[in-house]
Amino acid sequence: MLKGLAITPPILGRISIGKVVEKNGKRLPEKDDQFTITSQLQSRDGWLLHPLDEALRKNQEGKLRSIPIRLLFNEPDLNFRAEYSLFDRATGRPVCVGNGETCKRQCADGIQSLPCPSPDGCSLAQGGACKPYGRLNVVIGDEDSLGSFVFRTTGFNSIRTLAARLQYLQAISGNRLACLPLELRLRGKSTRQSHGTPIFYADITVRNGITLEEALIAAQQTNDSRIAAGFDQTALDNAARLGFSNGAFEDSEEDSGAVVEEFYPVTADDEFNREVPTQRSASAAKTTLAAKLESKAEQIGSAH
Repeated sequence: MLKGLAITPPILGRISIGKVVEKNGKRLPEKDDQFTITSQLQSRDGWLLHPLDEALRKNQEGKLRSIPIRLLFNEPDLNFRAEYSLFDRATGRPVCVGNGETCKRQCADGIQSLPCPSPDGCSLAQGGACKPYGRLNVVIGDEDSLGSFVFRTTGFNSIRTLAARLQYLQAISGNRLACLPLELRLRGKSTRQSHGTPIFYADITVRNGITLEEALIAAQQTNDSRIAAGFDQTALDNAARLGFSNGAFEDSEEDSGAVVEEFYPVTADDEFNREVPTQRSASAAKTTLAAKLESKAEQIGSAH
């Protein structure tokens, strides 16, 4: 096995809430109120829809808000990995990944293990460059038992909800998480920060139409059937754990470019910082900043 290369579950496609669109010559993320399932193929207009996307929409009146799934692993942290992540927006490469206690950071002399104070207490993370970033791998359909679709998110609501659900479902199923008939479901809520505008996040529940007790019985039956067939779930979990730990960063350069485009877009402040020449004197920079602040104040005054 090549060292330094994270071995991750085979990906058949991706699940997203929203998409990247082009506005005024820039590619920017646009939120949505439904899931979209895309393939691994991309055209000039974006990622191509996976055939499952259309098939699942037929029973949901066009809005894809729930997806029947199962999980690959019994261990919650193997199905859903969440970390504080900082990417280089210019190259798309991961720079630093941490869990709030320790981090792996790309430095001039290689990757170093350092303390991680979380984004609020890290000087490198100022300006929203470092975010909680989660990846969930799920199986959809019966075509490929070990191939998965990945759902990526930097949303606190999705990360918190998915982490809690997986821990709870593992506990009540007697560590048969991979055998449960589950559903990825879209939920909405409004918060003070959203100013009444609904925000959408992902949740996992048992499949629609069956009770929790029925799902637990089905998981027990599936587990017994797998054991009888020689399916070794413990060995699969161990193999996945070794694969994830084989690399410092999970995302490849190929994947991280799309991640940066969707979750770490260039902001107006970034554009301003890029326009300030590196050789500009401190006084000139302060003058430019003062002018921007004065202009902003005039806009606010005129609005009132």
